[in-house]
Amino acid sequence: MSEVRIAAEPRTEFGKGAARRVRRAGQVPAVLYGHGTEPRHLNLPGHELMLALKTPNVLIRIDGVGKDNLALPKSVQRDAIKGFVEHVDLLVVAKGEKVEVEIPVTVTGEVQTPGVLNQELVAVAVEAEATQIPESVEIDVEGLESGEHRTAGDLKLPAGTTLVTDAETTVLTVYTPQTEDEAAEEESAEGQPEAAAEGAEGEKAEAAE
Repeated sequence: MSEVRIAAEPRTEFGKGAARRVRRAGQVPAVLYGHGTEPRHLNLPGHELMLALKTPNVLIRIDGVGKDNLALPKSVQRDAIKGFVEHVDLLVVAKGEKVEVEIPVTVTGEVQTPGVLNQELVAVAVEAEATQIPESVEIDVEGLESGEHRTAGDLKLPAGTTLVTDAETTVLTVYTPQTEDEAAEEESAEGQPEAAAEGAEGEKAEAAE
């Protein structure tokens, strides 16, 4: 599990204006909370924080805030257009403590031709020790044929990690795409009942006249 050290400064000004000034200075407002402690308001260096957040569920060791300074990002707010980090909530964690997080599902291998892979779930919720959170979970699709699927219960999680997502949730399916001829035939078949219905309506109208 990755751990990154980041130096923090206490945040003493609040409100939208203060937050804008903090961001203009290249920092990000943050709140550190958990373990029964009072929330601590901090400013973190924006570039270092952005790099750290590229790793899912990264552990951040916050320097400059005394004890209880190992934290897990729980809520990250980003600018909707530019994508930069606007605010982050950090949850204090301790070694041996269990936390619930989402981890990415990565696919390895190739399905059998002409099957096409459709990944329906890109992350699953798990419970793991705070300092032993897996960065991702792999699922091997080598040789899967059209019509086969895999669920969350098929994922092989590391020891000490338990699945929270419903085990019956579909993670991926394999299907055979339609050919152009099959698609045309299907469209034609769908159109025929409509044409027949329109013809019947026309005949009724003529009879009424």
